[in-house]
Amino acid sequence: MSSKIKPLSHVAIIMDGNGRWAKRRGLPRTAGHKVGAQAVKRAVKSAGELGIDYLTLFGFSSENWSRPIVEVKELMRLLRVYLRSEMADLHKANVRLKVIGDRDALDEDIQELIASAEDLTSENTGLVLTIALNYGGRHDIVQAAVRMAAEMKRRNLPMDEQTAAELFPSFLMTNDMPDPDLVIRTSGEQRISNFLLWQSAYAEMVFTPTLWPDFDKDDMVAAIEEYSKRDRRFGAMKSV
Repeated sequence: MSSKIKPLSHVAIIMDGNGRWAKRRGLPRTAGHKVGAQAVKRAVKSAGELGIDYLTLFGFSSENWSRPIVEVKELMRLLRVYLRSEMADLHKANVRLKVIGDRDALDEDIQELIASAEDLTSENTGLVLTIALNYGGRHDIVQAAVRMAAEMKRRNLPMDEQTAAELFPSFLMTNDMPDPDLVIRTSGEQRISNFLLWQSAYAEMVFTPTLWPDFDKDDMVAAIEEYSKRDRRFGAMKSV
């Protein structure tokens, strides 16, 4: 890793710009998603080479169902292709796959493919690749709060702020991974779009104009170098 780069454990990426990439080339939006799938493979490979422990990708938000049916069907088709064609390579590369989000709205065969991929790679000890599918940060927080309240009542724990704050992260969908150090959003948009809202409270944000289908290792390195210039204080004052 370059001397300009601080070590970091968890990088999360909001993959944006597939549609604009296609439009600039006079192609349908679905063509952008197809090329974007190749960028996913590059990002996973780059993360492994850069020594990142956790890579989380925002694959499909709970709001994306409102997109045109043709586009949603293509996204689901590409997901099926990825889960069928890439798992052997991920397993060989010692990558562990994890999927977060509400799976109930996904077709049954996709749910089965996810379960099979997670099971295949469950013992791997390398990069943890998390894909957020039908995921929304607000929903994650709400379901965690409901489950925590029920558990606190079951265990007869005090309903005070300190106890709740200590327990709450364990009920989030990301309970077995650290919070992201760095959140990258491609395409130049500068918003978090309901992604890892609780978990990103103190993450550094880098917004790159690169459209997702063009995102490569150089872009990831540039984002991490920008992160490395930041002084992470987690709400504390800068030391003199």
